[in-house]
Amino acid sequence: MLKNNKKNFFLNFLIVVAIFVFDRISKLYILNLAEIDKLVDIYFNPFLNFHLIWNTGVGFGLFSSTENYFYNLITGIIILINIIIIFMILKSKDYKVYFLLMILGGSLGNLFDRLYYFAVPDFIDLHYNEFHWFVFNVADIFITIGVLCLIFAEIFLNKDRIKNDQI
Repeated sequence: MLKNNKKNFFLNFLIVVAIFVFDRISKLYILNLAEIDKLVDIYFNPFLNFHLIWNTGVGFGLFSSTENYFYNLITGIIILINIIIIFMILKSKDYKVYFLLMILGGSLGNLFDRLYYFAVPDFIDLHYNEFHWFVFNVADIFITIGVLCLIFAEIFLNKDRIKNDQI
């Protein structure tokens, strides 16, 4: 049993580290381009650009603020949420642990940037004609996929379990 727990812990740790490293590499690449060209504005196709912005808020630029106390409060809340996610991962025994690992890996990537740069570099700009989605980064992708999968699992996959519990 202990050997199995070590194996699961190691696998979970590798997943989080892989997501973190993938996010860091993508951000470092964009930041290196910005250092060379002073501006990152790369056109890929009519739907995708890379355009570097610095986000002081949470996901997709929500709650952005230039006030230090508000920034520090948000950062503290993010740290607390990461601790809660770690406890949820440790208690989880099913497939949902992988969704939580995706959220944690992405969140740690953005938390690193908040602590190191005092802002998160966002650079992926999806758009159609004049409509632009929020500019985001690789960590945001993992966080969003993890949250959407958790919601999907709770709504659709647990429906049968809830029905069985009521019988």
